[in-house]
Amino acid sequence: MAQRSPRSDALRNRIKILTAASDAFARDGAEVPLDTIAVLAGVGPGTVHRHFPTKQSLVSAVVAARLGHLAERAEQSSTDPAANFFEFLAELADEARHNLVLTEALGGTLGTEGEQSAQRLSRALESLLKAAQRSGAVRADLTVSDLHAIIIGALTIEHRLTAGHQGLGLEIVLQGLRNSQPAAPGDRV
Repeated sequence: MAQRSPRSDALRNRIKILTAASDAFARDGAEVPLDTIAVLAGVGPGTVHRHFPTKQSLVSAVVAARLGHLAERAEQSSTDPAANFFEFLAELADEARHNLVLTEALGGTLGTEGEQSAQRLSRALESLLKAAQRSGAVRADLTVSDLHAIIIGALTIEHRLTAGHQGLGLEIVLQGLRNSQPAAPGDRV
């Protein structure tokens, strides 16, 4: 027997829930109660629980959507690999700086759906990194694992800076990723 597609009102409710949860989790972190999400979405608590039986399933869906969006952005090709790499890192940091649940997720557990999106983002980030290294703009000794750790560190720095100095920590970190020696013609990373 073929599986039926969800009803259109169920899809609308799911979108309302994800939108409300995304906004609330970004602002207040993953501790926002599911009942509060229901009120913000304009649906009943039962509707939230039917779509997302646990808070972790809702957090995972929200994080997966954000990571998927970021992976999509990272996968976009550019004629300037160095600019694409640094612009993407700045965009990622800016997004995470203003999104508590994304910052928490980047440094912790993501759930199955979130892990799949995180792996996609990691592959895209590795492609950006290698292209920027081949162009000679990024230090050759940097691995994607190193980059993940550096991003988490930069986000921690950004959260500790006063509002007037946000961006300074990231600027310093990004400067440290730059290659001090331009690549010679024919050099490969």
